[in-house]
Amino acid sequence: MMPNLWEATKEYWRKLDELEAAYQKGEVSIEQVDAKVQLLMAQLGRERRATFAYVFYSLRRLWDEQRETIVGVAILGVLAVFLQIEYT
Repeated sequence: MMPNLWEATKEYWRKLDELEAAYQKGEVSIEQVDAKVQLLMAQLGRERRATFAYVFYSLRRLWDEQRETIVGVAILGVLAVFLQIEYT
């Protein structure tokens, strides 16, 4: 299952907003804010790394399974561009 970086980022900002509101009300100290922000950043970093690893793995798998098709389409694309330039 693909990690959802978009939702993780939205959750990160929602928690930061809640933390800021609690700080403004005086419910948490600046030290608590710093500790919580570091924790939230670490969580978001793990989600980001998981997403990038998933995308890299997916692209690698696609390349391994469809190498000939990808190369063939790329050659056709280059040839089409070359012919378009040649006849204009």
